Amino acid sequence: MSFPVITVDGPSGAGKGTLCLRLAQALGYRLLDSGALYRIVGLQAYEAGLLSNTSTVLSAADEDAIARLTQCLRIEFLPQSSGRVDIVVNGHNVAAEIRNEQVGSYASRVAALPKVRAALFDLQKNMADEAGLIADGRDMGTVVFPNADAKVFLTASAQARADRRVKQLQQTDVAADYASILASIQERDARDETRETAPSKPAADALVIDSSDMDVDIVYDEIKAFCQQKGICFADDSQ
Repeated sequence: MSFPVITVDGPSGAGKGTLCLRLAQALGYRLLDSGALYRIVGLQAYEAGLLSNTSTVLSAADEDAIARLTQCLRIEFLPQSSGRVDIVVNGHNVAAEIRNEQVGSYASRVAALPKVRAALFDLQKNMADEAGLIADGRDMGTVVFPNADAKVFLTASAQARADRRVKQLQQTDVAADYASILASIQERDARDETRETAPSKPAADALVIDSSDMDVDIVYDEIKAFCQQKGICFADDSQ
């Protein structure tokens, strides 16, 4: 039996998380944050001594060890009534811990490892065994769910994404340097777009939206209309 799947791909900071949560709530679908999976693996690998802040070179043995670590993870995404999503890994909520810029760098590095991607592949596929799934990531529509009911690629300029990140950090009283955040985003984009394994790019049949200068409500309405064209019914369609 197949279940409806909507994929929303694109770079970090384009607004995927907010929109995917909103879609999941509107449709009653389960939520998968693929980017969080790689952040989780990156953080776990760093804490296990398998990643370094001073070297980006990983050996075949490192890749094998990170893949084994990945296979042992128990991961749950638990939306809360407040709109927050708790991310529970082996019994511990790591939602706040995985969102800093350094962990984002770890995530991009482990995401380029074929054996790690393979270890996470079945986990992601198996999440589509509920009433429906909203899959947020980089290659959800191109690799993990190539037959998804609706595919979206949401992007924004590196400058817009850096500005959003600075404002997000300032709201939590965390010091933020625009130049360093922009450089980190540009470096991560280059790595994600040029890697040999599942580079970040739109699926051929995806709706592509540049959200740089768009209000979130307008982006949501465009995605909703696209999903409706694909035969996906929202609870308020009859109103």
